[in-house]
Amino acid sequence: MTVSSIRMGYHVASDMATLSAFYRDALGLAPRFADGSRWAEFQAGASRFALAAPQEAPPDARGAVLVFACDDLDAVRAQVLAHGGRVLDQRDMGSHGRIVTAADPAGTVFQLYAR
Repeated sequence: MTVSSIRMGYHVASDMATLSAFYRDALGLAPRFADGSRWAEFQAGASRFALAAPQEAPPDARGAVLVFACDDLDAVRAQVLAHGGRVLDQRDMGSHGRIVTAADPAGTVFQLYAR
């Protein structure tokens, strides 16, 4: 038995409205489903990304860093900054691609990747 795919990743978010707008506007993620201030789900290509209110997360949940693939890394980086995000680091890994480490307005770290 093996895992077939990653269905979804989510960040725990206290300010659902601000972060929903950030991921929609800065990264261009398509809203898919929302349950008031408890859950907001987005389509990201074949994958899904969501924001969950603290009460929706498992007790003692630990963080993970999500990596979003993008075609135009510089344009998405600019959108992150324009919508209140911060760029923490950027690396050119040669033939492995380029990566930008950023934080959303709540300080949650994520990465942008382009080959």
